[in-house]
Amino acid sequence: MSDRKQIVVGVTGASGAPYAKRLIEQLAANGADVHMVVSPHGRQLFADELGITNPTPETLAGEHAARVKQYGYNDVGSRLASGSFFTDAMIVCPCSSNTLADLAAGTGSNLITRAAHVHLKEVRRLIVVPREAPLSRIEIENMLRISQAGGIICPAAPGFYMMPKTVGDLVDFVVGKLMDLVGVGHSLNTRWKG
Repeated sequence: MSDRKQIVVGVTGASGAPYAKRLIEQLAANGADVHMVVSPHGRQLFADELGITNPTPETLAGEHAARVKQYGYNDVGSRLASGSFFTDAMIVCPCSSNTLADLAAGTGSNLITRAAHVHLKEVRRLIVVPREAPLSRIEIENMLRISQAGGIICPAAPGFYMMPKTVGDLVDFVVGKLMDLVGVGHSLNTRWKG
């Protein structure tokens, strides 16, 4: 077993590709092994929002690509679909309303939802990053079900007390929060100092 953190990252189709790319890059740069699954809508998201038509470890993590392993979205026979493959945490970032509903309903029809359910059943940390506004009662109830099952809901809602100057500062605020939640150290300027 590796002494490095093993973090699964699922990328779905809600707006927020900059969050996903920066998260993958920073996890790998700070010593975690990243197990990445991108949905078809997540692939489109990278193309639409970042101009990345082929989201691979190289295009998302750059010089740290060796720490990122990519898995097929429909490969529900993958090791990520089994509790016998030990991971420390999973982050779904961004999490679409459709994926949120699948997680709340307990479906496991693709590797992102199956891996997420493995994390819940094995009582491992699952962090869901919704990025929709406004939220319907259905979405709020789905978040509540996931929370009651042991998941953590961490909306992509950056704070402004760090006096952000760029969009990148706002992205880093959310990414730093996610890295704190999975216990991966970082040097992003995200913590209130009082």
